[in-house]
Order: sequence, then structure tokens, then C-alpha cells
Amino acid sequence: MTVVDQMSVTTSALEARNIVKRFDGVHALNGAQFEVRSGEIHALLGENGAGKSTLIKVLTGIYAPDAGTLRRNGEEVEFPNVRVANRAGVVALYQELSIIPTLSVAENILLGDQAPSRGGVVQWGAMRRRAREQLNRLHQKLPLGKLAGELSPVQQTMVAFARALATDAQIMILDEPTASLTDTEITELFKVLRSLRDEGVAIVYVSHRLEEVFELCDRLTIMRNGETIITKDVADSNIDEVISNMVGRPGGELYPERTTVTKEVAFAVEGLDGRRVKDVSFTAFKGEVLGIGGLAGSGRSELLRILSGAQKHSAGTISIGNKTLPNSPGVGRALDAGIALVPEERRTQGVILGTTIRDNIALANIPAVSSFGLVSNARISDIVGKGMGDLHIKARSQRQAVGELSGGNQQKVVLARC
Repeated sequence: MTVVDQMSVTTSALEARNIVKRFDGVHALNGAQFEVRSGEIHALLGENGAGKSTLIKVLTGIYAPDAGTLRRNGEEVEFPNVRVANRAGVVALYQELSIIPTLSVAENILLGDQAPSRGGVVQWGAMRRRAREQLNRLHQKLPLGKLAGELSPVQQTMVAFARALATDAQIMILDEPTASLTDTEITELFKVLRSLRDEGVAIVYVSHRLEEVFELCDRLTIMRNGETIITKDVADSNIDEVISNMVGRPGGELYPERTTVTKEVAFAVEGLDGRRVKDVSFTAFKGEVLGIGGLAGSGRSELLRILSGAQKHSAGTISIGNKTLPNSPGVGRALDAGIALVPEERRTQGVILGTTIRDNIALANIPAVSSFGLVSNARISDIVGKGMGDLHIKARSQRQAVGELSGGNQQKVVLARC
């Protein structure tokens, strides 16, 4: 393991030293090290299950480390909970933003302890002034009285940023912040992040989009199997080196030649009509990955819902091989025909967060795990074990709650169920 130690150059804003975290004897973090400086954007990289999510939870007080120390501005600190971490200026903004859609922009920005009040009565004028101050720092002109649920994804992200700034956040940890944004919105977000960096805010940027890392970030840290592999300036690295360090072996071809495509039709759509979708036709062959692109609102999501039986269509046909499905077959018949949807909104539509990996995978596979109406635990163990093995799902056991997994592993649970 090669770790480039540059921590002595300047005083760090937040540093994790030799962090160890175990779950049921399994090392999620094994001596991990990380440091972010004031006025920098620092990328935290690694494959699914590398330990990034666990490290973030240690940095923000969700998990207590089993060993190791945290330092804030060079002094050793402990974060027993999220509130203490927030008071120290450490705030995490996750991919699934904690925006309350039925409250206004101003109310979302100054939720909880930040809301100005006197004698238990909210001072609305002061609230609007403070909310506007934070939005001005972000160069945003959002209407303060508008419901947050009516905002675009990037506007909701700005509201979450403003809320963090209202708590005097000095270290902001961003987990996949561009996942639901368009290219134009990403450009707008990057301008905001650079302006915060120029103010001296330390930003930890977690992303799988390496092109973004090389456009935006100053330094990068790569994790693998719960350990820190390397930390270095982005300017001194390249995408091939990053990928090699992430996977632990030399990189191969980025786009290897396809050898699996056949001329046998797997899936055919003719003249499909929905609410927005009009006269869509395409053919997918066995062994092929067919991409469907389009701007937000173009009908991509509606098309997928129709294909999976989750939404009715008014015209057109859907065929699997040489068999045409009945009009608007419904999810059950579509599944029986072999069509499964991995939805865009994983946490709200793809998994049941409070239940186990076993239950999530077995849920759509009852015929495969039961006989004469009786569910077989042995069959569930087999099918779940195979899914976890094939997709390399990192978890303590089959009985771990899906809500405790990293986002990438939650997505793998959806794929395993399919």
C-alpha cells in the first residue's frame, strides 16, 4: 500500500487517522486515513464496498470508530452523534436530499435550531433575511416562499447547501451530488462549489464520475477494502491510474470489443404510445446493451414504466422473442415474461430499506423459493447467496437491513432481485 503523506504541508480542517470499524467481525475500515484542508475540494474515491460510506459516517458522528482518532484543526475530537459533528462545522449532504417538499425554501434553509424565534414564535422576517443571506453566498435567487417540492433537482441541492451554510458548515461532505442533475445543472453546481472553496470551505466530494473529479477537485484519496491506498494532487494523476488503484490491478481496455451480441431478437417494441411517449419503436438483441437517452422530460422514464407494466400504453406492441405481450400487461405479467425494472429512485421505489437483504431479494421470487404455498428458508438462502456472490454485495450477512448498506450495494440488491 502506498500512501502519499502530504498532511504536514498545511493544517488540516478535518483528519481521520488509522480508523478501524468492524461489523460482526468484518472490517469495514482497516486503518483508513483521510484528510481534507480548508479551501480545497478533495475527492474520496473507491469501488462499491471500498469503505467510503462507512468513513463518511465516522466523520459525521453516525458511527463511533473502534480504533483511531479524528482531528479538527489539528486537535483531537470525538463526534458521538451527528449534532456534535454539525456543531463542529462538519455536515454531510447525501444523494437523497433531506428536503421537506411541503415547506417553503426559507423554512427548509432554517429548519430546527436555526429558525429565529422569540418566546416560541417564529420571526418570519428574520427567517427570510437569514435565508436570503445564505442563498446570496451561493449566488442563487430562489423565491423564498416557494414550496421546496416545486423546485428543480439542482435548486433543491442549492437549498440543502444553504441549510448547511446556515449551520456554519466549514466542512461539507457531498455524496454523489450530481447523480440526478443534467449537464447544465452540473456546470451550475460546480460554480457554486468553487465559490465555496474560495471562501475557505473544505469540501469532500464522493463520486464515481471520474471526469468530474479531474475537472473540479484539487486532491484525491482512493480507498479499497477499507484501507486508504493513495492520496495525491489531481494534477499529478490520471484516470487510468485512479482506476488501477481502485480495482487493485492494471486497467484493461476502457471499451473492449463486444463478443456477446447475437442476431436473435430478445425484445421488440413497435409504435408505442403513452402520455408523452409517441410512436416509439426499437429492437434489442440477445447479448446486447441498448442505451436509451434523452433530456429530462423527454419520456425516458415513462417508456421504462410502460415496458415494465407499471404504466398503461394507448397503442403499440411489446414482444419478447416471438411472443407479443397483452396490451398493458401489468407488472406481474411483465415479470413473468422476463422484464424487470431497476427504477431511477432506488431508495423509494427499488428497495424496502427497513427489511433484510433476504426479504428484498426473495420478495419478487416467491415461486422460486416456495412449494404449495410454503416458503423454504433453504431456497431463500441459496438464491440470496448466489445473488450476493455473483454481484459481490458487501454486507455482514443476508439478514442485514438494506438501509444499512452503501448506495452501490443497495443497487446491487435490486439487481439481484431481478
